[in-house]
Amino acid sequence: MTATSTEPFVHPALFYRGEDEYLHGTVPFVRDGLKAGEPVAVAVPGPNLAALKGALGEDAAQVTFHDMTEAGRNPGRIIPRVLRAFADAHRGTRVRIIGEPIWAGRSAVEYPACVQHEALINPAFEGREVTILCPYDADRLDEQVLTDAYATHPLIISGGTEQPSTDYAPEHVVARYNQPLEEPEAAEELVFQADQLPSARHFAVEQAARFSLSGIRLEDVALIAAELTTNSVVHGGGSGILRVWTDDGQVVCEVRDHGHLNDPLAGRRPPAQNKPGGRGLLLVHSLADLVRIHTSPEGTAVRCYISRH
Repeated sequence: MTATSTEPFVHPALFYRGEDEYLHGTVPFVRDGLKAGEPVAVAVPGPNLAALKGALGEDAAQVTFHDMTEAGRNPGRIIPRVLRAFADAHRGTRVRIIGEPIWAGRSAVEYPACVQHEALINPAFEGREVTILCPYDADRLDEQVLTDAYATHPLIISGGTEQPSTDYAPEHVVARYNQPLEEPEAAEELVFQADQLPSARHFAVEQAARFSLSGIRLEDVALIAAELTTNSVVHGGGSGILRVWTDDGQVVCEVRDHGHLNDPLAGRRPPAQNKPGGRGLLLVHSLADLVRIHTSPEGTAVRCYISRH
């Protein structure tokens, strides 16, 4: 399916229409990998997961499966917690992964993080012996989503034909969707400095509790606020602004500061074993249901959405 590529890392997008095309494009991909002795993982939304399992029959027992609506609810955790976790567990051999992070039903708030994730897969796996096939529902997704897929994938498979993308430019996609975040209608706000980190954490928890968050989700807010405010003090000029509000049933926790996030993969790769730090934003991505980031030389905003479930 990807014979035209000579690169170690192969990242095709599969445009499909209906279940038959979906299975025609994914089942041979999985079985070819199994025949070649390659470890195979599948991370796709629940209905497609069930269809693929059923079509694979006994071969499904040899495949690692994830429901992407759970494992990839926050697109920022897909690279470290799904893709890299599987590939790193099988170093020394080529691996195959089907990853479908964008499906009909993803919200407009989620989409920029989704398309940036697709773009960042490329530098995250450059030089690795990995093939990641990304299905796109050409019947149900907006035309802009399909257009963006040409920019984030060097190969496009459509109608059974594979061809290089002439619009491949993942770094441009990351930059294009790095837009200032829309201002909330109302938010509780706290300006903090280095000696106020405990107070900032308590403020975030109190506001989240006032918005009906409780239990483990309240603990998640405490950890998110602690990591983000500490990052602001250490890397963002020594101070920042913490804001908390609600949006469509979720609690939103945001920290703004004067730092500039130069590494687009920050928080999306496992930290180096021999270096301290690098774990704060990774933890934030693992806890939040969605993370949106806007960064520029003037400052950075990290916005985290936490559901009540």
